Amino acid sequence: RGLFSSLCRRAPGPQTLIKPMQTLPLLDPKAAGIDVGSETLHVSVAGDLPKVFGTTTGQLHALRDWLAASGVASVAMEATGVYWLCAYEVLEHAGLQVLVVNGKHVKNLPGRKTDLKDCQWIATLHAHGLLRSGFVPPEHIRRLQDYLRLRGDHLTLAAGHVQKMQQALERLNVKLHDVLSDLTGVSGLKVVRAILQGERDPQRLLELCDAQIQKKKAEAVKESLRGTWKAEHLFALGQAVAGWEFYQQRIGECDEQIRRELRELAGPEDPQAPAPKATKTGGANAPKIAGLHGLLWRLCGGKDPTVLPGVADYTLLQLVGEVGTDLRAWPSEKHFTAWLGLAPGSKQSGKRKGSQKRARNRAGQWFCVIARSVGRSVDKALGGFYRRLKMRRGGLVANLALARKLAALFWRLMVHGMNYVEEGLKKYETRVAHTEQWLLQKLARKHGLVLMPKTT
Repeated sequence: RGLFSSLCRRAPGPQTLIKPMQTLPLLDPKAAGIDVGSETLHVSVAGDLPKVFGTTTGQLHALRDWLAASGVASVAMEATGVYWLCAYEVLEHAGLQVLVVNGKHVKNLPGRKTDLKDCQWIATLHAHGLLRSGFVPPEHIRRLQDYLRLRGDHLTLAAGHVQKMQQALERLNVKLHDVLSDLTGVSGLKVVRAILQGERDPQRLLELCDAQIQKKKAEAVKESLRGTWKAEHLFALGQAVAGWEFYQQRIGECDEQIRRELRELAGPEDPQAPAPKATKTGGANAPKIAGLHGLLWRLCGGKDPTVLPGVADYTLLQLVGEVGTDLRAWPSEKHFTAWLGLAPGSKQSGKRKGSQKRARNRAGQWFCVIARSVGRSVDKALGGFYRRLKMRRGGLVANLALARKLAALFWRLMVHGMNYVEEGLKKYETRVAHTEQWLLQKLARKHGLVLMPKTT
């Protein structure tokens, strides 16, 4: 107070009046913040003294009742692992508005890191309207998402057992996996199971293979089946096959649950509006669900995103499991591609401007997978775009740019129902040639030159 008075006396005139700083408006005096942990939940209302709850079901219900008694209508919490999910579901069913925020956006000042202070800080930021919730799919999409992610884990574990099968065959000096493209195909599994049952004759093992393999790769297959047949490596091979078969059974069970969930979400089939026929299978890892294309078509409200290049039924199922079918949560395609991590973030400090990388989430990674497939096409305009950009900037930049284009097309189709029309590679290359000629003519005019067509 003394320093402030002396400054006012020394500076005469109208500048002596110093206005107080405006404080942030309090938008919600009953906003709550939760610091989520595996065993405890620290809760504060508008930054007041926190209260600690457990994470058991009874404690979560006690938290719900306490928030309702306190008049809380909106709660903010960090997305901490999987620990926030149970609390989120309980509070969501209670009718509260729940914001799940990025932990990087609610960091407290240095030297003040405790769970009690964290929940007070989150509640304070939320009360002033300084927090923005991340995207959380609806409950029915979260159920489908859980089944799909569990199935993906089984696929990863099954692939590990395929590698163990290849390792055991290498120790047996059996090179079957070098001759056949897929060891877990029909022919490969027949040969491996016959080996485990005691068959050693290469000719008899060859007869178990497909007719095309016997016709084109007979000698190579017979030569690859001359092994050492040590007992310990045969045992390892049997263990790997048993593990692979175990996870194939789990994958089949997941497919059945996904089918039931899709039938419930898609609703009854309308006989007067037949679904379009599927044209893309989706690969060997696609779920074995009869009528999958029709189920997805009804779930998407009569929209068919599989018309986009590279989008098969399996890919669409994965995307729906991550983002749902209502993409109006993102106001524009730019918001959507930025959330996917396919667009760079802005970074400016003074006169320095640059771009900042964004981490791609699961949906963004799927669009990158689609882009790799489309980039290998020979008749698609988007494939021509990928190859043209790849020559100038490299494959990684081209893949990311093509993934962003595909994500924008997906958003337009799901939100506005816009139909995708493939213009073809030839038309795309013609348009690029016209653009290059226009640029050359513009550059020639700048330097006072005239372009003349080449005569032969």
